[in-house]
Amino acid sequence: MAPNNDILLDVRNLKVHFPIEEGAILKKTIGYIRAVDGIEFEIRKGETLGLVGESGCGKSTTARAIAQLYEPTAGEIYFEGRDLCKLNREELLRARMDMQMIFQDPYASLNPRMTIGDIIAEPLEIYTRRGFLRLSRSGIRKRVEDLLEKVGLSRFFVDRFPHEFSGGQKQRIGIARALALNPKPVLADEPVSALDVSIQSQILNLLRDLQDEFKLTYLFIAHDLAVIRHISTRVAVMYLGVIVEIAESAVLYEDPLHPYTKALLSAVPIPDPQVERTRKRIILEGDVPSPDKQRHGCYFYDRCSQRMEVCETNIPRLTEIKPLHRVACFLYFKS
Repeated sequence: MAPNNDILLDVRNLKVHFPIEEGAILKKTIGYIRAVDGIEFEIRKGETLGLVGESGCGKSTTARAIAQLYEPTAGEIYFEGRDLCKLNREELLRARMDMQMIFQDPYASLNPRMTIGDIIAEPLEIYTRRGFLRLSRSGIRKRVEDLLEKVGLSRFFVDRFPHEFSGGQKQRIGIARALALNPKPVLADEPVSALDVSIQSQILNLLRDLQDEFKLTYLFIAHDLAVIRHISTRVAVMYLGVIVEIAESAVLYEDPLHPYTKALLSAVPIPDPQVERTRKRIILEGDVPSPDKQRHGCYFYDRCSQRMEVCETNIPRLTEIKPLHRVACFLYFKS
């Protein structure tokens, strides 16, 4: 565990449950989708924490709950020592100035009726009107032009519209918008998954360069383990709304402990044909259980080939097995 003064974001027992309702007029709640069901992790200043897992496991919901775009059902989210869940509207607006998001779909995240200059300038204008910033119109314009060049676009594109740009260029515009307010953590929600592979590497390298230049901290969400390995300092593996393993990136890829992590890594393509032919693939049983069921045992129990009797009725807690390596699995500790 990092010293407290090194921790920028500290998430504790975070839960996000969405109600399932029936009835066209008199709606009645008949259950809940447990998208995030009690996760805990911290992000240190200047690092990149990769959050990885299958589609639908709750990664994006986690990022949106941290940014308070979704109201958490329970839990605490400490940002620089303050619980975001307890801030009033004005305090939350100020906190969001220091925390920005890069969204997954570069096509849907940009307003097609606004020029890219207006899109990048919008957060600057909002916070200037609120009195948090003191920027003139010309100052905002210069900031926007500088940001365009920082992300590899020409300042002469400032008056163009989103439809005039490729997917990779649109994502660069989204990155420029996220950097406009000089955030400390950036929540990147699968920022390269909608892009061609050749463009992905360019965006990843850009994010790393910007991190070094602006001393940024990333929560980087992806389902591609190769992407996560390339950019992450540490990796958290998520399954069915919970984190099952978290470790330094090199350690997790070389010595995974949780059966789910091992299965994920066994599916990553290897460019060496000889190694690819000889390695053993781990095929998981069945499908991912529905997230509307409350679990009384291990969340991975239904698909685990190493399940034990204790796993059926007890939930394993994320426990440090090795230095800076935590896993939620009874194979490594007793309940």
